Amino acid sequence: MPATPAWPPKSAPRLFVEDELGEGRIVGIEGNQANYLARVMRVSEGDAVILCDDITGEWVGRVAQVAKRQVDLEVEERLRPREEVPDFWLCAALLKKDRFDMVLEKATELGVAGIQPVVTSRCVADKLNPDRARSIVTEAAEQCARTALPGVEAPVKLDALLRDWPEERTLFFADEEGGETAADAFCYAEGPAALLTGPEGGFTDEERAAIRAHPAARPISLGPRILRGETAALAGIAVWMAEAGDWIDEE
Repeated sequence: MPATPAWPPKSAPRLFVEDELGEGRIVGIEGNQANYLARVMRVSEGDAVILCDDITGEWVGRVAQVAKRQVDLEVEERLRPREEVPDFWLCAALLKKDRFDMVLEKATELGVAGIQPVVTSRCVADKLNPDRARSIVTEAAEQCARTALPGVEAPVKLDALLRDWPEERTLFFADEEGGETAADAFCYAEGPAALLTGPEGGFTDEERAAIRAHPAARPISLGPRILRGETAALAGIAVWMAEAGDWIDEE
């Protein structure tokens, strides 16, 4: 007797949708997502599509109809609840567009809960296209099978970030001039936290002094080498996840 094929198949396409999902609901997919399903993935009636709504979790839907500009899916069952991730933010100084795109994509894959772009004196950019940023993190989440999207905030100037910083959240400051070893600092971290990384040219002396003077700030070192802005952000997240985040085996 032939083995029963797995359902849903691992090859099923994965999409985030805006509407809250539930068993038996019909979801109409339009625009670029419909084009992706119909023309790229070539779905047909009865095929499986994995859906996430960033609210209730991950569901499997079955293609009910493929029209010229819309694909209708019937939601069948929930596969996983929305994931729980550590309450860890990345506060990254804005970089050149392609480099910050990488930060958005990889920070999403690594599992941060939120991304706060920061404008500093030496930033080469001071704006972020919100639609583009949302698209990047959504596609990254789909590719790595996340069931939750990180929040992406509007850019904020460094002085405003420090002024409005919530006192209960530790601000780990990746300081190229040194600090506590990141792994040691993260290992015993408790409660909500964030990582602050700088722009291509680094922080000015005045900015560094202001950050270090903040009561929530903890300067850390990411090693003996000076890292690019995108490298520092992603290396710091990886160390956090290994030491205090969701890479830990709690069994």
